[in-house]
Amino acid sequence: MKILYLSQLVPYPADAGPKIRIYHVLQYLAQAGHEITLVAFRREEDDPEQLDHLYRYCREIHTVLMRRSLLQDLWQVASGIVSGHPFLISRDSVDEMYQTLQEVAVRDSFDAIHADQLWMAQYALAAGRRNGHARLVLDEHNAMYLIPERLASGANPLRRAILNREARNMARYEVETCKQFDNVVWVSAEDRRAVRGQSTKLRGANGSSGPATNGMNNLVIPICVDPQAKAVIQRRPDARRVTFLGGLHWPPNAEGVLWFMEEVWPQVQKQAPDAVLTILGKNPPSAVVRRAQVDAHVEAPGYVEDVTPYLAETVAFIVPLHAGGGMRVKILDAWSWGLPVVSTTIGVEGLWYRDGENVLIADRPGAFAQATLRLLMRPEQAAALGAAGRQTVEAHYDWRRVYRAWDKIYGEA
Repeated sequence: MKILYLSQLVPYPADAGPKIRIYHVLQYLAQAGHEITLVAFRREEDDPEQLDHLYRYCREIHTVLMRRSLLQDLWQVASGIVSGHPFLISRDSVDEMYQTLQEVAVRDSFDAIHADQLWMAQYALAAGRRNGHARLVLDEHNAMYLIPERLASGANPLRRAILNREARNMARYEVETCKQFDNVVWVSAEDRRAVRGQSTKLRGANGSSGPATNGMNNLVIPICVDPQAKAVIQRRPDARRVTFLGGLHWPPNAEGVLWFMEEVWPQVQKQAPDAVLTILGKNPPSAVVRRAQVDAHVEAPGYVEDVTPYLAETVAFIVPLHAGGGMRVKILDAWSWGLPVVSTTIGVEGLWYRDGENVLIADRPGAFAQATLRLLMRPEQAAALGAAGRQTVEAHYDWRRVYRAWDKIYGEA
């Protein structure tokens, strides 16, 4: 099939969850013999030479520069409050992307148009109007409305009101958008169930008793990684790092790290004063940076190209999230490396796990601190947990095997 693949990110290097999803899907589709034209937003920091790598899988690549500013975001938030359109969607509505797609669609004809994440759905629908026969496919990495809804729970009154309104706007948009696609692929059954629930709720509010659309009932294909490309980290016997790894520009990550540092870490330090909290990821919150400047047992080096030295000293890989949707690829990475993981319930949402076997689950500060201390005090349990995590990735999240499920959508012309 000839596939027009739309992405909000240039998916190489595959160094973040969304990029990992896109990269391996492109790999699989190319391996299956499909012809792919990639149209993606690029960031100013993206290296143009990295696009060359993606030509291994794509026949053509077109990019549009993503420009964002605080002033523009504030305007879109205010506009969304009035219009009811989600801010998270409208801020990425860019005329140049529509123009690029129009040029591509005029020049070529496609059998399928693949929108990666809800942000790109608006463009897929526009391109679909020019390719009326094309199959429309939406890859939902998250139940998007859950993110502002969950962030609202711990916010101040003004921010809570804004986030709750964004969640309601997003829920309506998400349901109505899914209905317009021939296929919707979900990364977890939890996300599919959440959006189907919103669909039912909205139908009830509108007085409709009709059935849910097919778009609510399509495939679940989890985010997968490449275990063969990630060797188990040989951890040092004197490992004392408690490590977080993830982009801190993403609000759920930033808020989770602050919660751990302020509510959990003091309890850990009391019983393990030699432990070191290490926060890896670009754009750490200012409170984290300030703490790292005055506390020798807190480190925040920002984005680190090679994290291996830190991981070799890690005894507990933490995922202290209280918001988000989809799957946390950082846990798949940690399991691939054979690292023991402590997570909240939301952190492991959408994953195959067993508390105490391949991960430790804790939601309250005291319980999270005790789980972290168990790994600091019991290296044999940490080793067993890490080994079980590696086995989980190999059994359930290897893209070479799991992504055969894409053939159910793209297996026929």
